[in-house]
Amino acid sequence: MKTSFFDLFKLGIGPSSSHTMGPMRAARTFVQELADRSLLDRTRQVAAELYGSLALTGKGHGTDRAVLLGLLGEEAATVDPDTVDSWLADVQASGTLDLLGTHAVPFQVDADLLFHRNTMLPPGARTEHPNGMRFAARDGSGLLLLTRTYFSIGGGFIVPDGEDLREPGDQAAPSGTTTPLPFPFASAAELLAMADTAEITIAELMFRNECALRSPEAVRAGVLATWAAMRACMERGMVTEGTLPGGLNVRRRAPRLAAKLRARAADPLAPLDWLTVFAMAVNEENAAGGRVVTAPTNGAAGVVPAVARFYLDAAADADDAGLLRYFLTAAAIGVLYKENASISGAEVGCQGEVGVACSMAAGGLAAALGGTNNQVEHAAEIAMEHNLGMTCDPIGGLVQIPCIERNAMGANKAVQACRISMHEGDGHKVSLDQVIRTMYLTGLDMQSRYKETSLAGLALNIIEC
Repeated sequence: MKTSFFDLFKLGIGPSSSHTMGPMRAARTFVQELADRSLLDRTRQVAAELYGSLALTGKGHGTDRAVLLGLLGEEAATVDPDTVDSWLADVQASGTLDLLGTHAVPFQVDADLLFHRNTMLPPGARTEHPNGMRFAARDGSGLLLLTRTYFSIGGGFIVPDGEDLREPGDQAAPSGTTTPLPFPFASAAELLAMADTAEITIAELMFRNECALRSPEAVRAGVLATWAAMRACMERGMVTEGTLPGGLNVRRRAPRLAAKLRARAADPLAPLDWLTVFAMAVNEENAAGGRVVTAPTNGAAGVVPAVARFYLDAAADADDAGLLRYFLTAAAIGVLYKENASISGAEVGCQGEVGVACSMAAGGLAAALGGTNNQVEHAAEIAMEHNLGMTCDPIGGLVQIPCIERNAMGANKAVQACRISMHEGDGHKVSLDQVIRTMYLTGLDMQSRYKETSLAGLALNIIEC
């Protein structure tokens, strides 16, 4: 286990963790290295080049904006979404860019930020991933001071060129730390075996691992703060009217649907309708570039919070303890996908985003409702089994169609997967490890044009208006 709960669930801005948050982080990492190497003051020119899916759908995902924000020194977790437009307008108007907010250099967006739509990887790259980007800094004479290549691998994670994207490495410590964990699981089978031996739940196992890195109080407070940020995003999405940016003229629907549900007479299926509204509200906020939490990505950010809200509203004995079980269990499942497969739509299609979120939410809900560890694993497996092969084909490269409704469908699938597992015994034929492996191999077999390139599927067959 190399990934913490707080790595999977990160505060940021929309519309994409891999195409917005990742490039922002990479750009900031690059200019910070310039500063650390005492090269910033010598820098007179900076260039950024985007490849593969970042180039093909980068405009719709706001990748160009994210790169500029990162070069300015902004971070996804702290940048104010309401100030972004004015800052970027200043860059365009002035033709200068303040690296890290302190060192001004000439910068022409059209010339210094390039989209290589016909090239998958930066030339000479050793790492293979469709989300590649390269940065270069030069002095006043044109001498190259520093160049770096990064890959955005989903969920806001980045890796420098040359690093193995899924090398297990030291399974005793997450997040690059050297702190040993009490339960360093690397597979669902190990996770279940360790929990069984210790006679604890998956949520408790994950909690003890997190407590190796921070105090129990900090873990509990951090999980609940993550939920508070998700819920705030959901509430904003349910009251904010208007049309989403990007040119598709997609109207926000969550406020209208919520109003209809409030005015409707008693309906036994209303909880499922609210589940849909909750998920759509989050992803409409994400599509508008608002504040969201990766879960495990921005494109799939609505599933996990929607099911959490469903649990609070629908379960008679719902409480904060149940929420902690829900999120910690969902995180343990997310870790398995992150470290053994992928959570990148550009690498494995939307099965790696909404599919993974659905699997996390299903297992988390089973835990919140008091299910056994085997029922948790079964729920997570069922959820992914029925998302296998799902492509990523956003129209116009925007995280709107089919992404917003897809989150609603994923949330509903998660609830049904949980219910199936809770009504079953502890035995089932297909394991979570097997379905994770199947998802990854299916993604590798999928044609690249169905993996966040907007070159096929709905993106090709629906005429933009």
